[in-house]
Amino acid sequence: MILSSSRQAALFLLLLSVLALGIALGSERWGGLVPCALCLLERWPYRILIALSVVALMLPVRAGRWVLALAVPVLLAGAVLGVIHVGVEQGAWPSPLPECAAPHITGTTIAERLAQMPARPSKPCDDPTYLIPFLPISMAAMNLIAAAGGAVLLGGFLWRSRKGIRR
Repeated sequence: MILSSSRQAALFLLLLSVLALGIALGSERWGGLVPCALCLLERWPYRILIALSVVALMLPVRAGRWVLALAVPVLLAGAVLGVIHVGVEQGAWPSPLPECAAPHITGTTIAERLAQMPARPSKPCDDPTYLIPFLPISMAAMNLIAAAGGAVLLGGFLWRSRKGIRR
């Protein structure tokens, strides 16, 4: 068994979430990568998971399992966001976010056009970012793998330990 106690499961969840956010923020800060709007949206489940895992660690074991059960749908939501982003990157569908489209800048003078430009350059959501040069897996696909894998591991742990919840 990979996860044998609710404390280990909460620590796993905390580690997964901090690692995912740390890689994203580190690649942005030190790697010079610019996140797209979908990338920024994909970070929210991990923020929620950090809070849930900390609460699960502070609570008694039985109550902590219930908090961990709340983390499974959050992980699944992260996986769904990953599927959406990978689909956009692969050209399967357009991005559901208007921020991913090219800006519509109108105006008659250069000064008016410059005033309408965003303060920070944006990255199109259909342009995949590869963190590891020799590995053809985008960061969105890595997020999908992490979220789906985390949901499977945590869900499996909770399923195996469900008798402890009923007591």
